Amino acid sequence: MGGHLTRMSGCLAVATVEGAGSAEAEVVCAALDGVFGAHGAKPRGEDPARSWERGRFSSPALRDTLLDIGVLAETLETATTWTSLLALKSAVTAALTASLTASGAKPIVLCHISHVYPAGASLYFTVVAALGEDPVAQWTRAKDAASRAIDAGGGTITHHHAVGRDHRPYLTAEIGDLGVEILRAVKTAVDPRGIMNPGVLVPPIGATPTPGGPAAPGA
Repeated sequence: MGGHLTRMSGCLAVATVEGAGSAEAEVVCAALDGVFGAHGAKPRGEDPARSWERGRFSSPALRDTLLDIGVLAETLETATTWTSLLALKSAVTAALTASLTASGAKPIVLCHISHVYPAGASLYFTVVAALGEDPVAQWTRAKDAASRAIDAGGGTITHHHAVGRDHRPYLTAEIGDLGVEILRAVKTAVDPRGIMNPGVLVPPIGATPTPGGPAAPGA
């Protein structure tokens, strides 16, 4: 049977709206319709959003299945202003591609916008590559390369995945020494004995964190 494939262009935006009441939601929906319409978008009804809602929690199970067959599957995210969005996306994609290719596994790096705001948006990256001999080291190097690209490109080290031990080495570069001192002061005031997740958020006193290096004990 002969035939040909038709390549589709464009993108799909899935928007869900919450509000204190139906009137508030309707106002937001009307505003969204205005933005989409001004850029030539066509409504698809509720089906795309309902489909996303049904399958939104299936990805972790898929990741475990891929790991079982020798495929690295990971994600990371950031956010920046609209004017920096394309450059940051390109820089992070290039960093991930170069790092994983150097480890002998040329990756597939996907990216979508997960959240939008008047000032900017969140970039959510999905990475797939063949597992190396040391998958933890393989991903640690790739994540470090991506995090450095995020810092250099003016992005935030995390949009909604939180900071924690993985991102803590990059926090000072984003919020500065004063920002770290403010966090440390708050932590000391509410947890003077240091028993609430020690070492998870605030870099240790006097330390100059090295991105990608071992996590030293901190507040």
